[in-house]
Amino acid sequence: MKYISLILFASFLSCSTFENSKSLVHNYGQAQGTFYSIKYMSINAKDFHNQIDSLFLELDSSLSTYVSYSLISGINKGDTSLLLDSFFLNVFKASQQVSKATDGLFDCTVAPLVNAWGFGPNALDSTLMDTMQIQSLLKKIGYQSISLKGDTLLSNPKKRILDFNALAQGYSVDVIGHFLESRGIENYLVEVGGELKAKGFNSRNKKWLIGIDKPLKNIDKNDRFQHKLELFNKSLATSGNYRKFYKKNDRVYSHTIHPKTGYPVQHALLSASVVTDECMMADAYATAFMVMGVESTKTFLESNKDLEVFLIYTNEDNEWESWSTKGFEEMVIK
Repeated sequence: MKYISLILFASFLSCSTFENSKSLVHNYGQAQGTFYSIKYMSINAKDFHNQIDSLFLELDSSLSTYVSYSLISGINKGDTSLLLDSFFLNVFKASQQVSKATDGLFDCTVAPLVNAWGFGPNALDSTLMDTMQIQSLLKKIGYQSISLKGDTLLSNPKKRILDFNALAQGYSVDVIGHFLESRGIENYLVEVGGELKAKGFNSRNKKWLIGIDKPLKNIDKNDRFQHKLELFNKSLATSGNYRKFYKKNDRVYSHTIHPKTGYPVQHALLSASVVTDECMMADAYATAFMVMGVESTKTFLESNKDLEVFLIYTNEDNEWESWSTKGFEEMVIK
């Protein structure tokens, strides 16, 4: 579950006129340990809420490490008889793609370290952590040791603990969006736990208007937004370290774990927001950038022009500064 909040400034009317017979339908509820809000222009106000809830259940049954009966939970328990479904295959392939692109700074096998530092579904007592334990756990990390042969997952050594939480929520947004499109919906905004995809226009025939929170632990309802931007036929995801952390011996421990050092990251980057076509990829790269830090992210983006990015970080005086790509700046409402 991510503790990143994006407030959506669209018309939230339950039903309003648009292009004659199309009306705005708003579905909302809880899923995947967070809240979702889905708005779409539907002919005769046809409501797909039940189908959407069913999709969330299917996604959890495949990808959720918080569900004991899920496909990924079974794989993590060593069950080799399980058949991989399309959800698992799509997310695994995307995860491997981002891992290769970031030289392993995004890694779906990092769960043993995440748990050992006191985060994740099987969190342990982090006071027991020492250098020797970290080195031992690092031997269990490595996306290169897992591959696909057809629809079969191969692992060497055989047991790796997989965790797709860094991109599964973004993938859920994509799945819901594709479902709506399959039903003839051309204008929608799908948001799950702060990750979102916008297509077409809202009920006022305007681009969807999005607000990005300031990196604060507690939300100030009167002054909460760092930026407002228009999103058109794009997805956006944000990752940050400012809400999910703990302090021990006057030191802050972030939930973002570096898969190569084995330690929580210690740098100035507070949050990374990524805009691209598919929400799953935006979600994954936002997480990867939180591992990279500011300067490495800027260097990475020099050769990855398909990503638009906004970074918030602290300077030497512990003051906030921000940086963004040119394409992201063009989406911001001045």
